[in-house]
Amino acid sequence: PGFHRTVERDMAQAVAEAGAASRVMTSAGALIHGLRALGAKKISLLAPYMKPLTQQVVEYIEHEGIEVIDRICFEIPDNLAVGRRDPLQLLDDVKRLNIANADVVVLSACVQMPSLPALQKAQEMLGLPVTSTAACTVRNMLDLLALPAGFAGAGAVLE
Repeated sequence: PGFHRTVERDMAQAVAEAGAASRVMTSAGALIHGLRALGAKKISLLAPYMKPLTQQVVEYIEHEGIEVIDRICFEIPDNLAVGRRDPLQLLDDVKRLNIANADVVVLSACVQMPSLPALQKAQEMLGLPVTSTAACTVRNMLDLLALPAGFAGAGAVLE
């Protein structure tokens, strides 16, 4: 839990020692950053992972003080299959997710599982802020570069 801070610190040190000033981030840290930007206290999420890895993701998020109300894992063992998954299928998947008392829905807790075409549609369907780890990663990059978000149709964290 919280290991993204260690990795980011170590990577930033290596970058500095190499004489560069590049910003450093991780997708795990970006998800937490994005959820905090949305003021998330209770979330529900979808993930392509096997059950043990999904449980680790849930514990990681909860260690950061964000309660995970529900999760659905698709148990896809092949990363290439994860990347080929139709993002619009998430619109059907999310209907099975318990979102009662959630203040944010994470449509994809994996940067490799495509979600962008479904984010805004899911948000409109659910009436809740919807994001994904990939969208949070973009938001974190924009914040590190001091650039504005403001992208319509890409879910709550990028609005």
